[in-house]
Amino acid sequence: MNQTYSKEERLSRIKGIVGAASGNLVEWFDFYIYAVFAAYFTHALTAPDMDSTTKAIYVWGVFAASFFMRPIGSWLFGRIADRHGRKQSMVISICLMALSSFLFAALPTYEQVGMFAPFLLLMVRLLQGLSVGGEYGAVATYMSELGLKGQRGFFASFQYVTLSGGQLLASLLGVILLGFMTEQQLNDGGWRIPFVIGGVAALLSLAARSRLEETLSHEDAQREESGSLVALLKQHWKTFLLVVGYTSAGSLTFYVVTVYSKTYLTNIGIDGKTVGFIMTTALFVFMLAQPFFGMLSDRIGRRTSMLAFSLLSAIFIYPVMVTGMRSFADSPIIITLLLIFLMMLLSFYTSISGLVKAEMFPPHVRALGVGFSYAVGNALFGGSAPSVALIFKDAGIENIFFVYVIIMLIICFFCSLALPKKPKYLEHDH
Repeated sequence: MNQTYSKEERLSRIKGIVGAASGNLVEWFDFYIYAVFAAYFTHALTAPDMDSTTKAIYVWGVFAASFFMRPIGSWLFGRIADRHGRKQSMVISICLMALSSFLFAALPTYEQVGMFAPFLLLMVRLLQGLSVGGEYGAVATYMSELGLKGQRGFFASFQYVTLSGGQLLASLLGVILLGFMTEQQLNDGGWRIPFVIGGVAALLSLAARSRLEETLSHEDAQREESGSLVALLKQHWKTFLLVVGYTSAGSLTFYVVTVYSKTYLTNIGIDGKTVGFIMTTALFVFMLAQPFFGMLSDRIGRRTSMLAFSLLSAIFIYPVMVTGMRSFADSPIIITLLLIFLMMLLSFYTSISGLVKAEMFPPHVRALGVGFSYAVGNALFGGSAPSVALIFKDAGIENIFFVYVIIMLIICFFCSLALPKKPKYLEHDH
């Protein structure tokens, strides 16, 4: 049943969600421009005597390594969010992302500093991973707490509207820059432009975040165990493991469909510019779909949405990626439709990704519980997806990678069966 809210309260909550979401958009734009422009800075920041496959594995290995900073970021910013407020945590994380983006734009090339170049690439990327690790838990918690009762799925879905919007803008920027610059110009330094844009955008979003209202109560902030990792793992370890279980498959599938598919399509012979248009179109549809799947979860329940995601994705990901994509490699329209189909199945999960975690933890460890479980699942399975897939490809068994994805989805299905039919917390907070 929907709770009655005054017009002023509804407006205040919606403004809060927009403020948090705008910063989230910028954070993820800054994070994903790495994936979009990796092909252009790889040559500049790696040793010239390395073969192309080794360079790609290193650059995507750095992408994966940044995910191992996420648990540290989620612990640090989750503690801040549960002890000092969601707003303060989100403000600090966006400042850190602005700094790391400007540093990325200023990275020296291998020609200038030798082996320091790939090392500095790793360091700056780890800083970005720290920032994003803190971003997810605080934003998911904040948006879930602000969401109107009975409509939380709809409101919480805007986290992935902006997350996928960040990917979309990164992909779109790639298309735009390719329209104005040659690939050689991008290789020669044009790849720095997106990181400058990302840093400026992060500073602008700081203004929106500085005006947010706080959702953490004084009582919850003052609790001795607030933001304590020890308390989280001691008192809620079963819940934590369950959330890590379904987050691992959700994150893995997300990165396969929205990030690795770009490399995959290039490898099966589709030119870079066409792949850019395909990804931009599919991500746009994916972004628009999130609120509808969020509303659907308000009707059918989070548990049913999670079961639908894991079962349908496990059934279709192999035939679509292995058979469908290769069979229709000469038809960009069909490839786009196949990619959109997989993204719609993924939307059962992404639209409620933060909410289905937030509903499992009490307020005093919620940001930490949401962020840390997400970060662990991402570090182990999500961010590693592109580099693991490339290792399978290099060994000549790329198709087996998708069997690995299916196994993780089956684990997710059984974890989803263990979800409560009604929210454990959150519904009773307001």
